[in-house]
Amino acid sequence: MAEPPTNRATLESLFASGGIDLVRGPIFDTPPDPLPPDFDFDKVEGMMLGLVVGESLGTPTEGWLPRKRRVVHGEIRDYLRNKYGFAPAGLASDDLQLAFRTLERMLEDDGFNPERLAEDFSHHHVFGRGITVRRFISNYRSGLPWYQSGPKSARNGALVRIAPMLIPHLRTATAELWVDTALSAMITHNDAGSTASCLALVSVLWKLLGMRSPPKATWWPEAFVSVMKQVEGPTRYRVRGGKFFGYEGPLWQFVEERVTEAYRAGLSTLDACDQWRSGAYLLETLPSVVYVLMARGDDPEEAIVRAVNDTRDNDTIAAIVGACMGALFGRQGLPARWIQHLPSQTAEHEARHIFALLEAARRRWYS
Repeated sequence: MAEPPTNRATLESLFASGGIDLVRGPIFDTPPDPLPPDFDFDKVEGMMLGLVVGESLGTPTEGWLPRKRRVVHGEIRDYLRNKYGFAPAGLASDDLQLAFRTLERMLEDDGFNPERLAEDFSHHHVFGRGITVRRFISNYRSGLPWYQSGPKSARNGALVRIAPMLIPHLRTATAELWVDTALSAMITHNDAGSTASCLALVSVLWKLLGMRSPPKATWWPEAFVSVMKQVEGPTRYRVRGGKFFGYEGPLWQFVEERVTEAYRAGLSTLDACDQWRSGAYLLETLPSVVYVLMARGDDPEEAIVRAVNDTRDNDTIAAIVGACMGALFGRQGLPARWIQHLPSQTAEHEARHIFALLEAARRRWYS
């Protein structure tokens, strides 16, 4: 019986056939820098718990206009009652559930198998599936192969579930990290801007794991843009409204020009994110993430609080900001009260499952 193709062979075939909406940039032949010898898995735990904490803080007011949110709740600094009234808040987003299902599947397979993960996504019960995930599932169940099932979508669902992809690569630090990330991203969102954003975020998270102190504010847009420029290609994303209505071009260019311009002008996170609307469209989500990190990336609590309070799609934006802050500062750098109260937000069994998965990942890929 023939051996299945490697992930790299699969990706190269997709590049050759045009099956993946992405440019084959030099990153795919460039391994990440090895993590330092004193690297502590506490930072990986921080990354994943920051993801959950940010999501949990934002979910009850997801989609609200920030100024309306403030009138109703004041400044949100701790968990609110879940908006659904019956479902636990912490894993109430489909994308967050898929993030932890990704980690669980990789533990079961001792690495990343895109076909098995796609099958999991299509059959695993997920509460609150978004439109893009539903379209993927419909395509996959109709008989399409996994690599043809992901819709072309520039929404932020793949971005918020992509962080676990770096965990199996902690000790090996090879360019297969980028191969696996691209394949994982395209399962549900086969879109150049989405996959480019996922590659950039994983690159940023990897670098943060190796840092001992916060980077300069200008590092954040440079770190995202340097990766996205390689792989996004000549995309033409359009701004839906706000100050920059009429912009049409690549995601990386909008971040490089508009986000840095807002930072130089000294805008608050609220005013800056209001300019590009801060919704679930990547041309709104990614600039918001980068701006919050530029403005508050030296303080994990304040960064997450600003993401929760000052953006519209605040659960996803706060989750991504939380993952970055957790990767930089570690689990111990996140406010203890947020982690201690997670069981009341995610349901006791969900919290136990999260911590058990992280411990299993520590034993498998770190110890």
